[in-house]
Amino acid sequence: MPVIDHRRRRLGIAAGTALLTLTVAGCSGLGRTAVGPVIYTTERDAVVEVNSPSVKGCHRLAPAGAKEVTNETLIDIILYRTRNCTGPGTTYLATTLSDVNAPSALPWRSFSTVH
Repeated sequence: MPVIDHRRRRLGIAAGTALLTLTVAGCSGLGRTAVGPVIYTTERDAVVEVNSPSVKGCHRLAPAGAKEVTNETLIDIILYRTRNCTGPGTTYLATTLSDVNAPSALPWRSFSTVH
């Protein structure tokens, strides 16, 4: 009886190892995201929510831009006044914080993540 139990244990360990390997390999191709939403209000008072944006690249906001942004992701973001995440006038927005534009300021038009 002990020989059969030993074989079952080895088979269980081998199956568990194979399953873990497949799980890790299957998830490794997925892109990393900033877990949580970035919520912004447009100049026309429409509220837009971007859920778990990728940590890579530049993310464009609505064409008219945003006057208020709330970062509820787990990482910090940088807001830009241009559509391509370049130029002066950036705003650093840490996780769980919000920022409201002054009425005379240009709207934010894109953001990137800090990772």
